[in-house]
Amino acid sequence: MFQLLDDDIEEYCDAHSSPEDKILYELNRETHLKTVNPRMISGCRQGLFLEFISQLAQPERILELGTFTAYTTICLSRGLKENGLIYTIEKNPELGNIIFSNLDKANVAAKTKVLFGNALDIIPTLEEKWDIIYIDADKVNYLNYYKILLPSLKPNGILFADNVLWNGKISQQLNEKDKDTKAIAEFNKFVQQDERVKNILLPLRDGIMMVKKI
Repeated sequence: MFQLLDDDIEEYCDAHSSPEDKILYELNRETHLKTVNPRMISGCRQGLFLEFISQLAQPERILELGTFTAYTTICLSRGLKENGLIYTIEKNPELGNIIFSNLDKANVAAKTKVLFGNALDIIPTLEEKWDIIYIDADKVNYLNYYKILLPSLKPNGILFADNVLWNGKISQQLNEKDKDTKAIAEFNKFVQQDERVKNILLPLRDGIMMVKKI
């Protein structure tokens, strides 16, 4: 895993952040035991950050692109209003068992709508207005997701995009054959120039672009 900070600083940050609760700890462990790419999980500090933002925003509707094993889904759901819902889209249906099992363990299954398939096909079928959007799906479509979803983000709503530093490649000489890095660079540039939003790129884990719709 790409690290912006030295190991000793990472360890210090972990030691001075609230630890994972039992549910998230076990989910983290299960992800590392049962999935091919466990590094895709958000992890404790990033999960805490998203949980805090969600609890501050108290959203009614959240949309997540890229469920994986539902770690971030659970973190974001903890800020939902009493009748709130989180929609989460995952392209790999084989993750269904681990997703639903952990949503049940976290007692948030009733607040969660899990949709399997291609996000670009599913998004146009959703008629909700979103308080929070979290993008962590295929990188080549980040800009497509942003363009499609921004109109449905409520004023002062928040959009997050994960992995926007892309293992540090984003600040290096761009390889035109590297489609993922090129797509993320285009996304970052577009957001920076978009007058409809305010944005900040946070050097948390692999980089999070945080966008507020004006």
